[in-house]
Amino acid sequence: MRAWHVEAFGAPAEVMRLVQVPDLQPGAGQVAVRVAACTLGFPDVLMCRAGYQHRPTLPFSPGADFYGEIVSVGPGVDLAARDLSVGSKVIAIGAGLHGGLADIALVNLDLLFPAPACLDAAESAALFGAYLTGWLALTHSARIQAGEVLLVHAAAGGVGSAAVQLGLAAGATVIGVTRGERKAEVVRDLGASLVIDREQVSVIEAVKDATKGRGADIVYDPVGGSSWFESTKCVAFEGRLLVIGFAGGEILSQPLNHPLVKNYSIIGINSGLYTVKRPDVVARAMAELSNLAAGRAIRPLIGERVPLIDAPRALQDLDDGVTVGRSVVMLDGSVG
Repeated sequence: MRAWHVEAFGAPAEVMRLVQVPDLQPGAGQVAVRVAACTLGFPDVLMCRAGYQHRPTLPFSPGADFYGEIVSVGPGVDLAARDLSVGSKVIAIGAGLHGGLADIALVNLDLLFPAPACLDAAESAALFGAYLTGWLALTHSARIQAGEVLLVHAAAGGVGSAAVQLGLAAGATVIGVTRGERKAEVVRDLGASLVIDREQVSVIEAVKDATKGRGADIVYDPVGGSSWFESTKCVAFEGRLLVIGFAGGEILSQPLNHPLVKNYSIIGINSGLYTVKRPDVVARAMAELSNLAAGRAIRPLIGERVPLIDAPRALQDLDDGVTVGRSVVMLDGSVG
């Protein structure tokens, strides 16, 4: 089978190599999935650069979230208990070092879910990571309510665009922050009530103007750095700041007198921990996300569908910050 291996740490375009390896065989509790589409996320970039929370052992295949077909199961796997069988179309998170940038990936059974019939292969692949993170942050942790104001940084990206859609589905007023007119237009099309182009105006002043000085009830920040500073300045009284990630590359220290004076909460969201510690919550999230997709309340924003050979370039584009929505690698050849 074909597989992209990262054989040293560094920029994705420099450290990935396409290799031929024997087909993976599932171990106890695992399922083998023939991958049709694999979405690329910023954690893949960080793992290539050895900057993720967990440093992978070399070599490894990136691509945590993917869509495909069950081809075989390991010992102790009861697919029928999950209403699945060999041949079922599924979305999944890869197990360990065996990500979706390969013809076959291994998945632990509890991280395998039926693919929504209403989404195509690329959209199905993009549903898991970004929307699971958004649901855990907004619905499970922040308890978002209709009528609240949600501020989303990097709103044209894969993670940000998912948060915009989930906020709108919850009945919130959504303010999207992005950079440049091309990305701003994408966020407008998603339905945000206000789009702030940080190249043109001050984020802090624009949010305060839009909310009559009150600020945003919830701030969704996958960027960190200067975006986090802006977040603390325009969060409302008793608001919630959601720490999603640090795509900007800078992790700031937070003086704790500031949330004390302004009465806001800081909530960290690590969706990977939920897959280990609260699989019941993940299962509920995926059921609700599938229902939202079926009702057309959410639909993954696919910026680019690329063939397997172009995976390093697409991952490098993500590293360079030029990607809109999700880039999806199509292993079944359907890249039109």
